[in-house]
Amino acid sequence: MLTVQTRYAIDPNAAKAMDTTALRDNFHIGDLFRQGEVRLVYSHYDRMIVGGAVPAGKSLTLDEVKECGTPSILDRREMAVVNIGDDGTVTAGGETHALSKGDVLYLGMGSGAVEFTGAGRFYILSAPAHRAFPARLIPIAEAKKLELGEAQSSNKRTINQFVHPDVMESCQLVVGYTQFAPGSVWNTMPAHVHDRRMEAYLYFDLAPDARVFHFMGEPDETRHLLMKNEDAALSPPWSIHCGAGTGAYTFIWAMAGDNVDYRDVEMVSMETLR
Repeated sequence: MLTVQTRYAIDPNAAKAMDTTALRDNFHIGDLFRQGEVRLVYSHYDRMIVGGAVPAGKSLTLDEVKECGTPSILDRREMAVVNIGDDGTVTAGGETHALSKGDVLYLGMGSGAVEFTGAGRFYILSAPAHRAFPARLIPIAEAKKLELGEAQSSNKRTINQFVHPDVMESCQLVVGYTQFAPGSVWNTMPAHVHDRRMEAYLYFDLAPDARVFHFMGEPDETRHLLMKNEDAALSPPWSIHCGAGTGAYTFIWAMAGDNVDYRDVEMVSMETLR
């Protein structure tokens, strides 16, 4: 079963006037992972697709998505699949890839239909592509790791870069995930923006009663979304994106836009934040 929801782009002036319900309707994504279903959100921010597939021991196939306007989703797109569950497999382009928890699979333009099987919980990210790159399975051992922060400021974390120029080549997708050390909860503070690229977040490995405050909005007009396990957020190019949790957590970040330069950001001073 395939379900697709469209999210339109919101300008910062409109976002200023939104209450909690409106903010969540436009920027928060929940209920992506239903057993036996593929659920997608088609965003007008750089045409990013965010989704989930849970085969639950059976088989699910992702092929035509009407919103893409092509016979098959990857005819003019690339895709990254992150397994956040137990072992599973993904088949595309005549190849079958076995993914353990934390593994990331890149599929290039023209890979055809994508089949999900096994006990995995597959997080799907896709953006338009202009050329084909070969499929690549990237286990966590092959990710580039950055150790940042410190316990004293509650932000000791490991950034794992997978679909990233220092690891592999892609058209515009940049994907990785950040893991926090016990006792650390703050991410990306001081905050930053990157007007050339949108970003999507998925928070996972949270206890049932744990929450993350995902901060968004213009630097001088901040808002927040309250996130539980396996909730996602769309972050517009004009918005900050940082978070603080009630305990350590992991989040997947993915970007699409004009470039793949992870460092192309504008820092926001603490004095600017409101």
